[in-house]
Amino acid sequence: MNRNLALEFVRVTEMAAIASARWMGRGNEKAADQAAVDAMRTMLDSVDCRATVVIGEGERDEAPMLYIGEEVGSGNGPELEIALDPLEGTTVCAYGGYNSISVMAIAEKGNLLNAPDTYMKKIAVGRVGKGVVDINESATENLKRLAAAKKCRLQDLTAVVLDRPRHHDLIEEIRTTGARIQLIGDGDVSAGIACCEPDSGIDILFGTGGAPEGVITAAALRCMGGDFQGKLEFRNDEEIERAKKMGISDINKVFSIEELASGHVMFVATGVTSGNFLDGVQFTPWGAKTHSIVMRSKSGTVRKITAEHHFDTKPRY
Repeated sequence: MNRNLALEFVRVTEMAAIASARWMGRGNEKAADQAAVDAMRTMLDSVDCRATVVIGEGERDEAPMLYIGEEVGSGNGPELEIALDPLEGTTVCAYGGYNSISVMAIAEKGNLLNAPDTYMKKIAVGRVGKGVVDINESATENLKRLAAAKKCRLQDLTAVVLDRPRHHDLIEEIRTTGARIQLIGDGDVSAGIACCEPDSGIDILFGTGGAPEGVITAAALRCMGGDFQGKLEFRNDEEIERAKKMGISDINKVFSIEELASGHVMFVATGVTSGNFLDGVQFTPWGAKTHSIVMRSKSGTVRKITAEHHFDTKPRY
């Protein structure tokens, strides 16, 4: 993939972030998400590529735009696959919380897992933890292994977990080890990336969240040198059948980071509300300021971009 595409794609997440940020704290989740979808769809068509959405807003009959299988881009340029979430942390944005982002992962055709819309058990760590943790082991064992790799005490580690009733036993187990926990209401893509950010204070992600978000997180960690493992957790037979139709034959398979996002991948995200690693959109009398991250697995380069958007010269905003 041409590295210049990275800047083109970050313009897409910037536009989606600005559009959805106008709905921050207004309590309308649908409006915030729709604003992000509309803006992202508009800007994607200006990028010179022929891309297919492999992870999007849902099936075609459920999502009028940015649905799974939709073709986006100008129609010229390389064939790509895109996994996207125009507003990751919809509830967070609608109620003025932290860590909502607009995010996309981009790869060459055939390199992103076409994940079904179901749950995924996940574990994520930064560079030091790569090859150390195992999703099939207990949280206690993984924390012990990570502490040894980091040459620190268990009590020095912080795990991030979605605050859900299904994680009650997991949270209690982590507490018994002496490790600290940061509970989050939403946004496990941001949480997974935080494991690779030295100043985030987060060492490991545990728990079950959305499978599509797992693929996006894996793409980001591929670029940052971290590690990620995922195992699909189906809620019913219908989800199992859908997964098989999407090409997943082994429903008990543990997916490595390379199986979720292989080849050369790009990752771009723009903060909607402020969080662990990105500042949110800040509106000004003349426009807005955004904070984004752009990453490429081929080079390992991680760029953070602060941009000023003057609305009088950008009528689309």
